[in-house]
Amino acid sequence: MNYIQQTIQFVKAELEGAEAGHDWFHIQRVYKNALHILKTEKANEQVVVLAALLHDIADSKFFNGDESIGPKKAMDFMTSIDINDEVKNHVVKIIENISFKGGNFNRNFHSIELDIVQDADRLDAIGAIGIARTFNYGGFKNTPMHNPDIPPKLNMTKQEYKAHNGTTINHFYEKLLLLKDLMNTQTAKHLAEKRHAYMLGFLDQFFNEWEGKV
Repeated sequence: MNYIQQTIQFVKAELEGAEAGHDWFHIQRVYKNALHILKTEKANEQVVVLAALLHDIADSKFFNGDESIGPKKAMDFMTSIDINDEVKNHVVKIIENISFKGGNFNRNFHSIELDIVQDADRLDAIGAIGIARTFNYGGFKNTPMHNPDIPPKLNMTKQEYKAHNGTTINHFYEKLLLLKDLMNTQTAKHLAEKRHAYMLGFLDQFFNEWEGKV
């Protein structure tokens, strides 16, 4: 069994029963997105593959905000299958820096591999899948779908973003609609355009139906 098969087997076991927006199928989509972007970028394939497969192995939002669990689980697993230290350390740095976190924080690590995996993850947060994931998570957290009296909270700090409880529709304005302009690679920027437009169309329809106009 090669390292990819071993990693997939590990991730599937770890995420069994996970919330549907952050389960194995989310990982699989991000992995496919990353491989697609990788075709147009010069990067370390092993780093990209491992980071894409392990990036959400323990999302902090499901562990009381603890951001150390995911990187540690990933490091321990990679050590168990004899991944070399340079690759392991690079993958962990990607996991530590991939999240949106409100968009207002200084990323302290940069690499083309991080750019690729971050884009792959962000693509799965927008478009039709992004809409489905957002409402699924809102239901999971019992978040109000929409409340016209609660405006979106923009320009949040990382700490504010992690502690924030708003509405599902507001999440579009607080994160999803911002992602198109935060893509790193040309391939992701191109793919994001269509997905972004789809979300705008959805929101137009949603508000029209909310007001009883259609």
